[in-house]
Amino acid sequence: MTHALPAGLVDALRTRLGERARVAEPLARHTSFRIGGPADVLVLPDGPEELVDVLRATDAHGVRVTLLGGGSNVLVGDGGMRGVVVKLGRGFARITWQADGLVRAGAAVQLGRLARAAVKRGLGGLEYAEGIPGTVGGAVFMNAGAYGGEVAAAIHSVEGVDPATGALREIAATALGFRYRRSDLPPGFVVTAARFRLRRDVAGVADRRMTEVRDQRIAAQPHGKANAGSIFKNPTGEAAGRLIDAAGLKGARAGRARISERHANFIVNEGGARAVDVKALMDLAQRVVWERSGVWLEPEVQLVGSW
Repeated sequence: MTHALPAGLVDALRTRLGERARVAEPLARHTSFRIGGPADVLVLPDGPEELVDVLRATDAHGVRVTLLGGGSNVLVGDGGMRGVVVKLGRGFARITWQADGLVRAGAAVQLGRLARAAVKRGLGGLEYAEGIPGTVGGAVFMNAGAYGGEVAAAIHSVEGVDPATGALREIAATALGFRYRRSDLPPGFVVTAARFRLRRDVAGVADRRMTEVRDQRIAAQPHGKANAGSIFKNPTGEAAGRLIDAAGLKGARAGRARISERHANFIVNEGGARAVDVKALMDLAQRVVWERSGVWLEPEVQLVGSW
């Protein structure tokens, strides 16, 4: 169910973006889980100037803005999302190769795509990210990582829109306070691009490492079913998937959602699953793992929207 927004705002967004301002757009079309009710309005700005205009218009009308990113690592409620949902368009999906191992990638660039392109150019530092479905913007926000690597190790700086001024701003990596699955981006800061400093791939080490990561991912993770990646963060010194497996929950179902038999820290959509189905399995895993192991699992996937 959607809610009416100020007519002046909707008109302004449609005038600026045309068909890229979509009323009552189902968000299941825009998430890797293929789950989620409608946004009041979904907008797809194609460059920083359009993004700034969107943010200024919503601010003028006092309407909430939510950044969707690439739609991975997120579970959108069945009731959809209120206000204006921003998904960065094709203008934010460009990669620019610079000197001395520096590369600038738009926030909508798929992190795995960037990693593969870097290795082809003889550059290492992101090979662990092969197969990660998220975008550069989301990866910066949550310090994405896998198989012993994380974004923080390669970030040089981040560009984005400052919510206080509406102006574009660049922040050095040293000011971002990266830690496990978190960064200290300013509240409301919208990442538009990131610069990475990569290393020369000596003797094809990064290429071989990427192949190893790809093989590990294929062997360990589910394929062919929509999912949002890892559901829970790994507790210190433990693996969330192992704890859920030890609790006997592989294959557990709720509606059309199922805890993967291949990797217990993944929940898959078997077709037609609802957000409440996934949340029921998350609640089950937290409760049973706590009862069995005394560990409370913290979600890695973000729960957003109306439930």
